[in-house]
Amino acid sequence: MSESKKETAKSELVVEGLHVRVGGQMVLNGVDLRVASGEVHAVMGPNGSGKSTLAYAIMGRPGYEVTAGSITLNGVNLLDLSPWERAHAGLFSTQQYPTEVPGVGLEIMLEEAVAATGGDRSAVESQVVAEADLVGFDLDLLYRSLNVDLSGGEMKRSEAVQLGVLRPRIAILDELDSGLDVDALAAVSHRIEQATHEDNLGVLAITHFSRLLTVLHADVVHILIEGAIAETGGPELAAQLEETGYDPWIDTRAESPVEIHLGGDPWA
Repeated sequence: MSESKKETAKSELVVEGLHVRVGGQMVLNGVDLRVASGEVHAVMGPNGSGKSTLAYAIMGRPGYEVTAGSITLNGVNLLDLSPWERAHAGLFSTQQYPTEVPGVGLEIMLEEAVAATGGDRSAVESQVVAEADLVGFDLDLLYRSLNVDLSGGEMKRSEAVQLGVLRPRIAILDELDSGLDVDALAAVSHRIEQATHEDNLGVLAITHFSRLLTVLHADVVHILIEGAIAETGGPELAAQLEETGYDPWIDTRAESPVEIHLGGDPWA
């Protein structure tokens, strides 16, 4: 980590021996990783390897059954907590397909979220404006219903605003680069990277492509194959993927297990 990072609270997300079943099918088969404050970890893998399942299991999405292993944040067992309690503990998650919330604006939602954790509701308005400016989020959209009629880029910029205001300890970024144009990806990635330096944010970025890592610089790269970490290394591992694909880590040409995505509201 850079010496320039501020001395703020240290955190660590620890996943050990994680096995997850979805719809009767085992998807994760013993995942181990640690994400500490100020670090950016990338999890990469082919379709069906379990990347999104890992993100959902960490956040506690219903229907993702942990059959073995543990997930802790600063020693607290997250498996005992509901999704909202995990958020209060310091987790934040972006989604591939953010949920639309008619009738609730971004600023109002953030005021309620900050107040729920004992924060100053009155400070949210100025924080939202400042964060929106950092990522190029149109201020007029602050008062529109959350995620309703927003483009993919606008949704991701909105999530970056949320992250900046809420200041979580660990952020789970599920396919952050999905559907983003170059400008939006650069703006959002820069804000997230800034948070790792200024707020000691730890990041777990789930992605298919190394494109993301050209703008969000990873300290550690994990290769996930058929529900388990096949290799862990530095940024050079992503560069190797550009040249070879996943063939060196796949023992068989058989299709990887199909990753299951449940329909409906994930937080219902």
